[in-house]
Amino acid sequence: MISKNIFQLGLLLVSFLYLGCDADDFQKLEPRQWSLTWSDEFEGEKGAAPDPTKWTYDLGQGQDGWGNGEFQTYTKRPDNVKLDGDGKLVITALNVPFNGANFSSARLKTQGLFAQKYGRFEAKIKTPFGPGIWPAFWMLSETITEVKWPQCGEIDILELRGQQPSTIIGTLHGPGYSGGNPVNKFYSLINGRFDSDFYVYAVEWSEDKIDFFVNDYLYGTITSKDVPGEWVYNTPFFMILNIAVGGNFVGFPTDKTPFPQSMTVDYVRVYQKAN
Repeated sequence: MISKNIFQLGLLLVSFLYLGCDADDFQKLEPRQWSLTWSDEFEGEKGAAPDPTKWTYDLGQGQDGWGNGEFQTYTKRPDNVKLDGDGKLVITALNVPFNGANFSSARLKTQGLFAQKYGRFEAKIKTPFGPGIWPAFWMLSETITEVKWPQCGEIDILELRGQQPSTIIGTLHGPGYSGGNPVNKFYSLINGRFDSDFYVYAVEWSEDKIDFFVNDYLYGTITSKDVPGEWVYNTPFFMILNIAVGGNFVGFPTDKTPFPQSMTVDYVRVYQKAN
């Protein structure tokens, strides 16, 4: 088996990716050329924290200035976020009271460490499941400290309601289309669940459109003409990985929600178009 370190060296040169399509159309497509600009393969000792040169954290509860009626406290404790020693990041939601909340979890971000305008952003993830569980891989503009949300713009590469483990959602939030009224694209498995295996979730983002992919299958496109307000996706965005517990989007966990719940991330990679 080729190690991820060797694989990453190859990616540093040029990566050839194809748009998702029907088999009959595959031969008609030209290779899409990308060069790797940032990645984390999560190599490290078991129980170690994520690389601090690549990730920082949001900490606390929703009342600390962000949140969607969620019930967890976000921490950076190993109980909630750590490397597994096998090249993966594990974010874990627990139903053990912590710091005034009934649940704890983790929310990692690259804010202040890495952001990019346009390109391909992807992660290979195995999602958690269960009512009230809300995993996400998403992005916010660096301008959030200046113009606030939703004017800054938000790109949700992956969201999943734990009570609907066969359906993923790609979403844009911006001025005039945010909160409960975003612009969405949906993709469902006919005979499977996203918590049963790893899938690659990605967007390819350009000046006036964003394509949404799962396992390189293009399942949705949102263009500047599709949003009912201003197109604000023209500044560098940083990435976020988290599991929320409860909230406006998923509701409260039930007795059918097993804990602990973990989101396992094999890698995160970012590309720009090769010259």
